[in-house]
Amino acid sequence: MKIGQFALGIVVIFSVLLFLIPLNPIVMDFLLAVNITISIILLLNALYVKEAIDMAVFPSLLLITTIFRLSLNLSSTRLILTTGAAGKIIETFGSFVAGGNEIVGIILFVIIVIINFLVITKGAERVAEVTARFTLDAMPGKQMAIDADLNTGSITEAQARERRDKIQQESAFYGAMDGASKFIKNDAIAGIIITFINIIAGIIIGATQLGYTITESLSRFTILTIGDGLVSQIPALLISVATGMLITKAAKESDLGEEIIKQLFSLPKVLLLAGSVIVILGLTTPLPFYAMVPTGAVCIISALAIEKNLKVREVESEVTAEDTEIEEIRKPENVLGIMGIDPIELEFGYGIIPFADVSQGGDMLDRVVIIRKQVALELGTIVPIIRLRDNIQLNPNQYVIKIKGVEIANGEIMFDHYMAMNPGYVEEEIPGIDTIEPAFGMNALWITEKEREHAEGLGYIVTDPSTIIITHLTEVVKAHLHEILTRQDVQALIDKVKETNEVLIGELTPKLMSIGEIQKVLANLLKEKVSIRDLVTIFETLADHAQVTKDSELLTEYVRQGLARAISKQHFSNKDTNKVITLDPTIEQSIMDSIQKTEQGSYVTLEPSYVNKMVNKIKEMIEDAFIGGEAPIILTSPIVRIYFKKIIEQMLPNVKVLSYNEVDTNVEIQAIGMVSLNEG
Repeated sequence: MKIGQFALGIVVIFSVLLFLIPLNPIVMDFLLAVNITISIILLLNALYVKEAIDMAVFPSLLLITTIFRLSLNLSSTRLILTTGAAGKIIETFGSFVAGGNEIVGIILFVIIVIINFLVITKGAERVAEVTARFTLDAMPGKQMAIDADLNTGSITEAQARERRDKIQQESAFYGAMDGASKFIKNDAIAGIIITFINIIAGIIIGATQLGYTITESLSRFTILTIGDGLVSQIPALLISVATGMLITKAAKESDLGEEIIKQLFSLPKVLLLAGSVIVILGLTTPLPFYAMVPTGAVCIISALAIEKNLKVREVESEVTAEDTEIEEIRKPENVLGIMGIDPIELEFGYGIIPFADVSQGGDMLDRVVIIRKQVALELGTIVPIIRLRDNIQLNPNQYVIKIKGVEIANGEIMFDHYMAMNPGYVEEEIPGIDTIEPAFGMNALWITEKEREHAEGLGYIVTDPSTIIITHLTEVVKAHLHEILTRQDVQALIDKVKETNEVLIGELTPKLMSIGEIQKVLANLLKEKVSIRDLVTIFETLADHAQVTKDSELLTEYVRQGLARAISKQHFSNKDTNKVITLDPTIEQSIMDSIQKTEQGSYVTLEPSYVNKMVNKIKEMIEDAFIGGEAPIILTSPIVRIYFKKIIEQMLPNVKVLSYNEVDTNVEIQAIGMVSLNEG
C-alpha cells in the first residue's frame, strides 16, 4: 500500500487523540507551526488554482483541518490552565499583538474574530449555498446543451463524456462546500467561547492553585489566552478566505492574478482619470500632499505606459494575423481534413435555422436525439450521430438529407403554414396549396394558422414544418440503416451480447462467422425493416446453421424464421383473420428453376417479359387489396421468398413479402387471391 493511503488515517486518528493526550510545549510549538503552514498552503492553492473543482478534496480538507485546529486548541488550553505556559509561539503571539496591554490585545482579538465570523465566514456560507442551488438547477440545461453539441458534431463522444463528468463533479463539489462551510462558522463560534473560558478559568486557577495574585493571573492568562486564540483564529481566518476565494472563483481556466490585472488595468483612461482626481485632491484640499500626489502620479504614469503597450500589441497582432494568413495560403491543402464523410447529414437553408437554434426556441436538435433513441429501440441497431448543418446554397425553405455524403431525399416547407393530410375518410375540402408529403408521398395541403383548428376538427392530420422535416428524416434513416451499419457497429453489438452470453459469442465468432459475414445478415434484416433487438436469438440461429452454409442470403432466411413471432407481430394485426396474397406454385417453380449460384452469391435469370407480366399481375391484386382496406402482404414458400423479393423490390419496393415459416402459429390468415399467370 502507498504511504498516502496510511497518512490520511494517521492524521485523523492523531487529531482525535490530541483531545486526550497532554503535549509538551515544544511539541505544541511544532504542531502550531504545521497548522499555520497548512492554512497558508490552502489559501495559496485557492488563489492560483485554475478551476474550483481542481480542488475537489477541499470540503474534506475543511473538516480535517477543523478537527486538527480544535484539538490543538484544547491541548493548548490544557497547558495554559495546568502549567501557566503553552510554548513560545503562543506567548509570542500574545505579547506581540497586545503590545504589553491586555485590553488592547483583547480588543484586537475580538475584532479579528468578528471579521472572520461576520464578514468572511458568513459571506462564504451564503455564496456556497446559492452556488450549490444554482449549480444543481442548471444541470439539466447543461446536459441538454452537451447533447445538442454532440448531435451537431461540435464535440466528440469522448468530449461529451468529459463534460458530463465535469458537470457531475461541479454539482457534487458545490453541494459539499455548502455543508462544509458550516464547519468554519461553528469553528469561529467555538474559538470565541474557548477564549473567554480560558481567561476566566485561568484567573481562578492562577489565584487558587498556582500562587499568582489576581493581577498577575489576569496579566499572565490574558496574554496566553490571546496568543492561543490568535494562533487558532489566524489559520481559521486564512482558511475562511481560501473557502470564499474558491467558491467565488469564476468558471474560467485562467490564473486569478492575471485576470485581476487584466480586467482592472486594461482601460488606460480609467487609471488616467483616477490618478488625475487623486492629484487634484492632494493639491486643492487639506489632504496630505506627500501621500495623494505620488499615488495619483503613479496611476497617470501607469495609464500612459499601458496605452503605449496596447498600441504596440495591436500592431503586433495585425502583423501576426497577416503572417498566419500568408502561411495558410502557402501551406498545401490538408486533404485528410476534408475527406471525412458523415453517415447521416441534414442540411437546410437559412430560413430553417430557427427550427434548429435553441436560443430561438427551436427543438430540432432535441428531436434528432429522440430519433436516434426511437430507431434504436424499434430496430435494435446503433444510429450514428446525425449532423445538422445550414447551407447557404440551398433555398431558404429547402432541406436535403444525405447518407454518406450523397443526397438521398430533399423537401421544401412553407413558413407560417401547416401541412394538412386527408386520412381518407374526410369528405369536406379545405382551402390550401397542393403539395406532396415528403416522407410517405401522400397528397397534402399547405394551410394557414387560421385554417388549422378547422382542419383538425374535420379530421385532417395537421403537422408543423419542423415535424415534417423530422418525420422525413426518420423514414430516410430507417430505409438506409442497412447501408449505415458498419463492422464497428456490429462489433459493439457483439460485445454487448457477450457480457451476458459469452459462450454463444465464443461459439459463433470468429470460429464460424467473421464480423463481415454477421454484418451482411444483419444488414439484410434491416433492409426489410426487421428488428435486430433480439440479438441472442439471431446469433443462436446463425451458430446453428453457419456450420452447414456460409450463404448470407440463406442464413438471413433462417434467422427470419427464428424471429417468426416478432415478424408476425410487426405485420399482422390482432384480428381473427389476416388476409394475404399467395403465389401460384408454377411461379415458385419457375423462380426455383432459374436460380443460378456463383461464388459471389445467387441470382435469378427469369425472362424480362415474364417478370413484367408477373409484376403487373401483382400490381392489380395489390390495388384490389388496397380498395378492400387490406395491407399488401404476399406469402411464399421459404426457399422462394428471398429471390421473389429481389425480383419485385425495384418496381414494388413497399410490398411486404413473408414466407410461410415466418407466420406465427397463433396468427390466422386468409388468402384473398393468388398471383397466377395462367389464362382464365
